Amino acid sequence: MVDDLDDTVIVPPRAEVINPVADLEDTVVGVRDRPAPVAPVSPSPPSLVPGCYSFRFGDRSEVVALDRPVYLGRRPSPPRVIAGDAPRLVVVPSPLREVSATHLEIRQLGASVIVTDLRSTNGSIVMLPGSVPRKLRQGESVVVSPGTLVDIGDENVLQILPMQRPG
Repeated sequence: MVDDLDDTVIVPPRAEVINPVADLEDTVVGVRDRPAPVAPVSPSPPSLVPGCYSFRFGDRSEVVALDRPVYLGRRPSPPRVIAGDAPRLVVVPSPLREVSATHLEIRQLGASVIVTDLRSTNGSIVMLPGSVPRKLRQGESVVVSPGTLVDIGDENVLQILPMQRPG
């Protein structure tokens, strides 16, 4: 038997409901004549983010900011439902087709950088500084630090860069 507990979160049991009473007398079932009003959602002001992480591919000088989510792949496409900022789509070369069409997501969440394998065919290998390389499972996410290397195949290795302070 293999213990696979690294994604397991143990939470306390839910509190039991005391004397639940079904009150169905005032329940109204019907069709609305018009849609319910939706409260406007304003985006978080950029001033709440202390800085912005970025990444680059190998020795290439082009740096990609993580001021919004980034989707990488041979022909990346955004998700069907977008919450927040639309992702930046970054096309990577893949002559051997080792990189999936939409392979990897990288996003900054507060002061953390999260790398998510988007159910790629050949996987993504994450090399955190001072740790052994680790292949992400399809759909798996991991928090990474500056200096982390992520190999997505076809010699496409990206490096997470330190946060750039505003100024």
